[in-house]
Amino acid sequence: MAHEEQVLPPAMKLMWDADGAGTRGPKRGLSLDQILDAAIEIADADGYAGLSMGKLAKKLGFTTMSLYRYVDSKETLVELLSDRAIGDPPVIPPGADWRTGLEAWAWGEFHAIRRHDWWLDIPLTSPPVGPNNMGWLEAGMTALSGIAAPEPVRLQLVVNLSLYVIGRTRFLRDQVKNVESDIDYTTALSLVLDPARFPAVASAIAHRAFDDDEINWEEADFTFALDRLLDGYAQYIATFEVPEP
Repeated sequence: MAHEEQVLPPAMKLMWDADGAGTRGPKRGLSLDQILDAAIEIADADGYAGLSMGKLAKKLGFTTMSLYRYVDSKETLVELLSDRAIGDPPVIPPGADWRTGLEAWAWGEFHAIRRHDWWLDIPLTSPPVGPNNMGWLEAGMTALSGIAAPEPVRLQLVVNLSLYVIGRTRFLRDQVKNVESDIDYTTALSLVLDPARFPAVASAIAHRAFDDDEINWEEADFTFALDRLLDGYAQYIATFEVPEP
């Protein structure tokens, strides 16, 4: 029996120009790059919820219906946008050890998401498949190419690191930046907490744990948590090394 022909989803075909649409056919009034760059500008200004095909068409000076010559639906546009907004991965220095590589990778993703933090609102309905996301995966897997762990483990380590970065950037956007500046957090808590019921928290407040100058709350202390995560990676990766006789 002949194998059924595999049909790529519309967004994936456009991401990879799988049908050559970007290089053949009649000259078009718009390029896909122009459409995606305009969509990013709208989302930067109005958030992901403020992006619509109508608003995008107006910004580009075209009709809404004309946009469907380039992308068949808003869902396809969003998939393309998700890959476009994350951009290129950081350049990891050749010969860097796995930890240096993953640190650069994690910070790169952190800053990439913060540049367009509405990206966090895009529903994750399927695994990323675009060229930019594949570039990030390639960079992460390459950073781990020198360790003894098998490929499935390396993949899990990269994915786990990405989930950590996404979680931290979401925390920063949704919680830290929304704390009202005129409210003294620790003072307010000290007025309501019963030390008998919450002895550990009350002790932390009394010893000014929340006021430690070494804690960078502006970035949710990304460095501290990343270091602890990679400390755990180091312990785990060591279990795959063959001890010398």
